[in-house]
Amino acid sequence: MTLFRPVVRFLAPILGALAFAVILLVLVGESPGAALNAMVSGAVGSAARIGDTLTAWTTLSLAAAGLAITFTAGLWNIGVEGQMIAGAIAASFVAREMSAPPAVMIPLVLMAGFVGGALWAALAGVLKVKGRVNEIFGGLGLDFVATALTLWLIFGPWGRPGVASMSGTEPFPDTFSLPALSGLRLSPWAVLLGVGGYLLVFLILQGTTFGLRLKAVGKNPRAAFLLGIPTVRYMLLAFVLCGGLGGAAGAVQVTAVYHRLIPSISSGYGYLGLMVAMLVNYQPLWMPLVAFFFAALNLGSIQLPIVLKLDSSLAGVLQGALVLFVLAVEGIRQRLRRPQAKAAE
Repeated sequence: MTLFRPVVRFLAPILGALAFAVILLVLVGESPGAALNAMVSGAVGSAARIGDTLTAWTTLSLAAAGLAITFTAGLWNIGVEGQMIAGAIAASFVAREMSAPPAVMIPLVLMAGFVGGALWAALAGVLKVKGRVNEIFGGLGLDFVATALTLWLIFGPWGRPGVASMSGTEPFPDTFSLPALSGLRLSPWAVLLGVGGYLLVFLILQGTTFGLRLKAVGKNPRAAFLLGIPTVRYMLLAFVLCGGLGGAAGAVQVTAVYHRLIPSISSGYGYLGLMVAMLVNYQPLWMPLVAFFFAALNLGSIQLPIVLKLDSSLAGVLQGALVLFVLAVEGIRQRLRRPQAKAAE
């Protein structure tokens, strides 16, 4: 029964969102089976597409794993998108300005991404704990700043000579890219990085004193402070760790996906990571599976306009419906618990 309830809470929103998508397709006169087949084929229909989905899973998993830390601390780190961008900028800076053998450069680029994202998140944290700025507004504001900084770099100091283009900077040398499997864009090292980030967060939250104290801060910051936990320090550390993982995700985008800095370097995976974290109720156990589902949904939808002449925004509709159904299921669960709580009193 203990396992059954989380499974139901996990599957119910997915089934509800799928039913909602089916109804929409029927209303517009399209075949739900054909749309589903096109999306599945687009996500896992070939070795190349599976590789692309796993690469997207890596980026999404790093962002979602970081968000599990801030959500545990009771913080809505909407700024993870900007932290990914900041990590990509920092990684690009190292790739442009330094020269060393690949065995040295690749770790340096990834480390720069982690540090860049962590510092950007620290800004949101300082605004929260020192300036009393809600982290939602502070994070969103920094998202826009990071995006504007990317555009300035691409059209300004890092612009391609004689070219005013949105395609991004000059491609970085192959020596700065994560090694990929032959004939595929999938880098096993990127996947290992995603798995490592997930395991790090899981172990921190489930098996350390730091994780236990972080949960206490998230449940009741005032009570945690009275018990001797430095709540401000723990909030800032939560921001830094989340931003670092988000920045590492941005570095993966640079070293394993685009191999240069482009305006949309984050590909929206920061915001998508928020949906993943909400769907698993901020618990890391189910996170890899849900992240893979969202990555496959995101990439599979590319086939909709190609095969069925449907707009690929159907995936966005499905993702939004998922969030709504998650909130609905959680609301129903809370209402069902109230009579039990009153009876226990």
